[in-house]
Amino acid sequence: MASRRLALNLGQVRGRATSSLIRPFKRGLATPVTPSLGAKTQTTTLKNGLTVATEHSPWAQTSTVGVWIDAGSRAETAETNGTAHFLEHLAFKGTQKRTQQQLELEIENMGGHLNAYTSRESTVYFSRAFNSDVPQSVDILADILQNSKLEPSAIERERDVILRESEEVEKQLDEVVFDHLHATAYQHQPLGRTILGPRENIRDITRTELSNYIKTNYTADRMVLVGAGGIPHEKLVELAEKNFSGLPTTSPHNEAYVLSKQKPNFIGSEVRIRDDTIGSAHIAIAVEGVSWNDEDYFTALVTQAIVGNYDKAMGSAPHQGSKLASFVHHNDLANSFMSFSTSYSDTGLWGIYLVSDKLTQLDDLVHFAQREWSRLSGNVTQSEVERAKAQLKASILLSLDSTSAVAEDIGRQIITTGRWMAPGEIERTIDRVTEKDVMDFANRKLWDQDVAISAVGSVEGLLDYQRIRNDMSRNFS
Repeated sequence: MASRRLALNLGQVRGRATSSLIRPFKRGLATPVTPSLGAKTQTTTLKNGLTVATEHSPWAQTSTVGVWIDAGSRAETAETNGTAHFLEHLAFKGTQKRTQQQLELEIENMGGHLNAYTSRESTVYFSRAFNSDVPQSVDILADILQNSKLEPSAIERERDVILRESEEVEKQLDEVVFDHLHATAYQHQPLGRTILGPRENIRDITRTELSNYIKTNYTADRMVLVGAGGIPHEKLVELAEKNFSGLPTTSPHNEAYVLSKQKPNFIGSEVRIRDDTIGSAHIAIAVEGVSWNDEDYFTALVTQAIVGNYDKAMGSAPHQGSKLASFVHHNDLANSFMSFSTSYSDTGLWGIYLVSDKLTQLDDLVHFAQREWSRLSGNVTQSEVERAKAQLKASILLSLDSTSAVAEDIGRQIITTGRWMAPGEIERTIDRVTEKDVMDFANRKLWDQDVAISAVGSVEGLLDYQRIRNDMSRNFS
């Protein structure tokens, strides 16, 4: 999961003069909302293995429905890397029942929204629409997933579109740094490959490879149909049985599937791309983190929140609670930094992403970031843990502010862990994290552990790998 910026909008209530002709209103007792009137989450598994999950909010007038598929770039081989993302582009280019124009008009006429995205471990197709249009939305999603035409002309058009997209991604330094971080940490393994794939693959991907990816991965046992909003659970189950009953239950497990389910080896290593035309250094340093299912998952997030984030351009930069942020600001060591805890089904990356144009102080910046990591192993205060927990709960719980966000949360959790944690359970789990848990996590996961390093830009001043690795086991007073 990614770090999210939160904004709290405060409204002002202004009083109005009351007419003397109107009798004063006497407020009665508040009526409690019974559980039956609140949002209700349910799951059902169909005969073919498709899971249907909903959070029904009776008062909602719109719904988000989507299909979460347990297959992304990790389910590809080196030769077919980029196929999952390519398919996402082709999904809206016409099916056996609808041309591209008919598909676009149908969505537009019902005032809906249709989209998709690909990650390393999942592919998602979703729609937002009025409750009355949910049956049509589910029909469109089922049609796209089961009947896409994959016309040669559409493939060639999208090939050019994806190549241009690849060029744009290469201009986004944070994307480049994190792609290289995965590539070095998980060398020659599926998780180390990019989502878009190398340019030569984009040029050479064939219709047969696209079709084979669908046959192998778009099966009922690897899909979750999620609904959030005004769609009742029973109704979505009925629509699922009508539209997805023809999905194959499973498929033969090929080499790509077997490799994708093997736990990858984290490799302490580095990649440096020196480019002095870039006026700053972009550096990511990570240890092996935790998976979605790991008992340390929330402890890792709390520890990440203690390290915190920093942006010199923000007005609050001098006054942040993070000790590292305060030190970096007062010594003018960096433009920004972001701590992260990225999880996958069986592994993860926990670390920090640093950006600085103070090119002669890169060694100091990395040194003091590692010094903060070492401090976490033996000197964490209750107050900073409580602050981190409050920030984490706000980040997670306040982000569930729309039907799309709720659907995303349900779909991602069920695909990765097999169950959904309600917001109340998440809050209670975070509340149970103590400073002892944080220090124990830091001792096991940070202290004297191998690191993966990705550095792009003006990185001549970055210390060599062994010096950085040695600082992972240094006692800082």
